[in-house]
Amino acid sequence: MRFTLVDRIIEMEPGVRITAVKNLTMAEEYLGDHFPRFPVMPGVLMLEAMTQASAWLVRVTEDFAHSMVVLKQARNVKYGQFVEPGQTLTVTAEILKTGEKDTKLQARGTVGGRTTVSGRLVLARYNLAETRPDLASTDRTTKTEMRKMYSLLYRPHLTVSETPA
Repeated sequence: MRFTLVDRIIEMEPGVRITAVKNLTMAEEYLGDHFPRFPVMPGVLMLEAMTQASAWLVRVTEDFAHSMVVLKQARNVKYGQFVEPGQTLTVTAEILKTGEKDTKLQARGTVGGRTTVSGRLVLARYNLAETRPDLASTDRTTKTEMRKMYSLLYRPHLTVSETPA
């Protein structure tokens, strides 16, 4: 099962910062088990939401140069309040430093202005063909699909009322 934990990108400043949102609904499969009488978004999925938002910032900053943008390290991760169904998790991430193969970011998730999760992330970026030349076509396909998904997630030309939920 793959979790897409960014519903919409509401602000993008390539090379600097991103703001994205995840609307938590009872339709999330994992809520049936976490926890049945007190459904909340698991902490690891809050961290994943920060990772996914950060990955979009990295992809756009480098014009989708790499097919793979993955979490390499999470440091100083702190959790605040719970995220419950009906609430919107707003994730912001800022680039702190970009190296040859990785990007360091500061990320934070909030609900109604209150911090739910924060931490420093290091995302590694690479193409599969760097170690397996036979996977160059997979890199191309992945980059194309990521561009398509990004065009659905970030629509700055639409007003808030026109933006799909």
